[in-house]
Amino acid sequence: MFEHILIPTDGSKLSEKAVRRGMRFARAMKARVTVFHAIPKFHTSDVMMDLLGTSRGDYAKAAQAYSDDQLRFAEKVARALGVPCDKRHTTTDDPAAAIIQAARMNDCDLILMASHGRRGLGALVLGSETQKVLTHSTIPVLVYR
Repeated sequence: MFEHILIPTDGSKLSEKAVRRGMRFARAMKARVTVFHAIPKFHTSDVMMDLLGTSRGDYAKAAQAYSDDQLRFAEKVARALGVPCDKRHTTTDDPAAAIIQAARMNDCDLILMASHGRRGLGALVLGSETQKVLTHSTIPVLVYR
């Protein structure tokens, strides 16, 4: 049914559970997987960078290292289950749009992602990347809770 699944991860515990479950699902479907991480862009003024004692370069290195760790975790899970797995990342201000774009560019036929389960005002105010993907994706989305 599904041949290529995009599994976005943000490194949260629920996201790691979704990666594990998604890889088992992919194995059952005999599908391949692309794991994806959206690195947030660095936003602060030069004055704030001086106060924080960091720079864009420091942030970029730390963010890339974090992304690499998340993708390596997913790759390790895939390898243990015998699931073909590619890794992708991007730097963006809009993770939901980046997830949808990654699914399209990699010819995925399913997006499998975690939902952090925010409800009520929290979901409204904070927004939900999962909700945004559900709303805007033309590719089917399977939400893991």
